[in-house]
Amino acid sequence: MPDSAKKLSDLQARVAQLESERALTMRLAQTDSLTGLVNRGAFTSELCERLEAARATGERVALFVVDLDRFKLLNDTLGHHAGDLFLAEVGERLRASAGDGELVARLGGDEFALISSDADPARRAQQLLDLLTAPHAIYGRQVSPGASVGVAVFPDDAAEAGDLQRFADMALYRVKTRGGRRWSAFDAELRDENQRRRTLEADLRRGIPAGEIEPWFQPVVDAQDGRIVGVEVLARWRHPEHGLLLPGAFVPMAEELGLIGRIDEAVFEAGCACAAPWVEAGLIEQISFNVSPRDLLDPSFSRKLIGRLGKTALPATNLTVEITETFLLQDLALSRRHIERLNAKGIRIALDDFGTGYSNLRALMHLPIQTVKLDRSLICDIAKDQRVAKLVASMLHAARALGVRIIAEGVEEEAQAIILRAAGCDRMQGYWFARPMPADQMDDALRESRAAAPRELTSEPGRLRIHA
Repeated sequence: MPDSAKKLSDLQARVAQLESERALTMRLAQTDSLTGLVNRGAFTSELCERLEAARATGERVALFVVDLDRFKLLNDTLGHHAGDLFLAEVGERLRASAGDGELVARLGGDEFALISSDADPARRAQQLLDLLTAPHAIYGRQVSPGASVGVAVFPDDAAEAGDLQRFADMALYRVKTRGGRRWSAFDAELRDENQRRRTLEADLRRGIPAGEIEPWFQPVVDAQDGRIVGVEVLARWRHPEHGLLLPGAFVPMAEELGLIGRIDEAVFEAGCACAAPWVEAGLIEQISFNVSPRDLLDPSFSRKLIGRLGKTALPATNLTVEITETFLLQDLALSRRHIERLNAKGIRIALDDFGTGYSNLRALMHLPIQTVKLDRSLICDIAKDQRVAKLVASMLHAARALGVRIIAEGVEEEAQAIILRAAGCDRMQGYWFARPMPADQMDDALRESRAAAPRELTSEPGRLRIHA
């Protein structure tokens, strides 16, 4: 073979090899490595293409989202390797059951999805349930965690892929909240819920710049004399139609929409404006704010917070930043940098939700944290269970040994307050003393508290629970 022909042949072979490698790379990028099914990205792209084709043909397309019900229990009981084997088996069952034109994917974790043009979505959803409810053999044991299925249909429920996925997820979520092991289709009830949510989202986008988010204040009292020594600032939304909304009605939504930073900033500025005169008059020592997980994981968080504080009249030494323990431990190095920067300005750090199962005394030993807040899940049982009381007492002892101040939150009964005070708790807050209140009521409560003599605990319900 002439040299030129050989070179051409070699070049063609090299091109073919590169094309083969490129095709393999693309397949791997679109494939879930554990199950061999397509992954979320490839599935979403395929769903968009199928809906576009269905618009031209008038075909209906059903989207099924599948979530395993008790997969975490299986993982915890048999181990992660068994969990992986189980997920691979689920993937294989779904692949084997797929009819002509159906596409199965693993979206992540224990969540799967299927696209189908089956004329009877209800029948197909039940088939999926039966398929996944049947026992699986893992390490010689028969396991059957069960599954939940949510269904949405194009074009009946939605015309766009994103909406179709969201509506199937809504149907799935309804099943999960009702105990799982069944299927549900997107329907008029969920459509109304979706419309209410869309309206509330628009209201929130409008309400933040309109000043509808306002700070409310819950007193923190000295455990020994009952005087108010600080306040925790909480967000409330004064909706023009729905009235006062608690954080649970809008904070998760704000986090999803990327609006939580704007809410935090609005509450911080308004809260500092209210609290600065109280600090100057000697009515409180500390004002505390919760930090959202998203803020804590932002490398520029501490710099931004210090900058915002500089625009207020509140001294840095009177500010406490409450950090959730679970997120503190996600990135200790970043958390340390934030804490050290804030401490350098005189800002105190409180470790929130302490005792919820993630407690790490090493964090208290190695991070400059000044306060821990015992979680309300411990406090609610402290007067009912001696083991809980002993556990709390040991936590108080350990914190005192490290020179850390202790605040018990969620105190709702006199017996809880008495036990905590006897155990050496420094400060307390909760409905037993006072519910969160707006600034004008907080101002009255602070002045009444400062004027009063040291107080004894009382069983009278309703107001600040420690009185003469």
